[in-house]
Amino acid sequence: MAKKTTSKKIQSLIQLGLFVGIILFLNILANARIGGRALYAYLDMTEEKRFTLTRATRGLLEGLDDVVYVKVLLEGEFPAGFRRLQAATQDMLDDFRAVSGFVEYEFENPNQGSVQEINARREELAKDGITPINLRVKGVEGTEERQIYPYAIVYRKNRPLVVNLLENEVPGVPPDLILNNSIALLEYKLANAIQKLALSRKPNILFTKGHGELDGLETADLVKTLREFYEVGRISLDSVVSVGQEAAALIVAKPTRPFSERDKFKIDQYIMNGGKVLWLLDKVRVDLDSMRGRSSYYPNEYDLNLDDLLFRYGVRIQPDLVLDVQCSRIPLATGMVGNAPQFDYFRYPYHLVVTPRADHPIVKSLGPLNLFYPSIIDTSVAVGQGIERTVLLESSPNSRLQFLPVEMNFEFLRTDLQEEKFNKPPQPLAVLMEGAFRSRYENRVTESMLEGLNELGMEFKAASEPTKMIVVADGDIAKNKTNQAQQSFSPLGYNEFERYLFANKDFVVNALEYLLDGQGVIEARGKEVRLRLLDTVRARQEKAFWQSLNILVPLAFLGLFGLGFNWLRRRRYGR
Repeated sequence: MAKKTTSKKIQSLIQLGLFVGIILFLNILANARIGGRALYAYLDMTEEKRFTLTRATRGLLEGLDDVVYVKVLLEGEFPAGFRRLQAATQDMLDDFRAVSGFVEYEFENPNQGSVQEINARREELAKDGITPINLRVKGVEGTEERQIYPYAIVYRKNRPLVVNLLENEVPGVPPDLILNNSIALLEYKLANAIQKLALSRKPNILFTKGHGELDGLETADLVKTLREFYEVGRISLDSVVSVGQEAAALIVAKPTRPFSERDKFKIDQYIMNGGKVLWLLDKVRVDLDSMRGRSSYYPNEYDLNLDDLLFRYGVRIQPDLVLDVQCSRIPLATGMVGNAPQFDYFRYPYHLVVTPRADHPIVKSLGPLNLFYPSIIDTSVAVGQGIERTVLLESSPNSRLQFLPVEMNFEFLRTDLQEEKFNKPPQPLAVLMEGAFRSRYENRVTESMLEGLNELGMEFKAASEPTKMIVVADGDIAKNKTNQAQQSFSPLGYNEFERYLFANKDFVVNALEYLLDGQGVIEARGKEVRLRLLDTVRARQEKAFWQSLNILVPLAFLGLFGLGFNWLRRRRYGR
């Protein structure tokens, strides 16, 4: 009997040893990598697939052939929100490493070391445009101020690219939602940085000139940002015989003079050959400067000679003005204090504050934009099959329309806005068009145009390859404020009356990235991480119930397991 008992104990120990060995082997196997690829996988059960990389990101990572090193400056003691951003960043980089063994990362604390070392490090970071945010954190000994760097620096072939992991604050938006948007955009920001560093040469973006477009100083801030990733220049359509594919994209930024048929033909054939165009157009000639010093002003249309071209592609900009209750303010003189005028600020419905509501990657999680005297974009134009139109920006549900001719003045601002008159639904202000477009000059091309093409060894194209273009009914969206005397400029989107930086530049940059993104990495901008908040009222009401449930149910389960185990033992060994 004793030998049988000893034999069973030995057998049980062997079984236990085998079980532990299998668990250890599976654990080692799950963390092993062959050729830089992990041998494990996971099943994403979340509704929005937050833990699943997009197909474009996976393709980008699978195509890596050298090391990408990411230095994340989020290390140290943080408030709960930043610990969540830190953990989400590490999880995202782990997901990247699961696809490609060429991804390496490290977390660094910029505030570690002696005072001299910290100050020297901060100076070096400031040279790269990395500035901390100051937070007041409550501790055991009271409240202290900490500087936090929510940045990552991505290196590839000794080329660095700084990535801001935290989205900008937006008035009226809770910090939790801003943090949630930041986490949702982590995949896009990191993948986009890797994609940009992979380019052997920068794509060319060309602004058209010769038709009264925005000049160099008026687009200086936008160009400064674009030059980090693109070659930026200007092209006079009169001085070239054609626009070649060396131009990755054209920007037509607020022209004020008409385009000749030859210039339109060059743009048309550029599009027919797969070119991308960002149209930033004003339809009505009006701005604050034109109204200054006048009791009233009657605006008229810009004669740009582009209506037939845009109509052929699928949109029409109407000769009207969109007004909105959701708007920014302007100062008006209301009296005199001594010899100096006294100014008050009034809501000005011609200066719209547009909050993107579309789910498209260009505008997903984007802050509000400031548009000036925009017009409606009519998307009811009949086009051939295969053209997809997406409204990117639109006014609020409390809009109003004014059709030319209309008298404009500031007298209506002396009283509160009559919101009952703003009863129009949202109006389209920016539209993306994708597909194969038909040429405006199909069956209309002249002999001189054909001769010019023949001399270049080119053929006339009546239909385009699949391509994209974006039309925005406000040319000022790309215009920064300037000081001509000092040849200086303000950041694009900054409203000095509101003292707020609107997301105009982010929109234009996102639009260009979408037009030029051949791999589809920008698709990751559309990912959503939903913030599921706790119902605090219900939690307080049901607190006792859930506490009891969490304590009693495990104990009851343990008791039942004990009773069942003893019953089985007695039944098995009681005979």
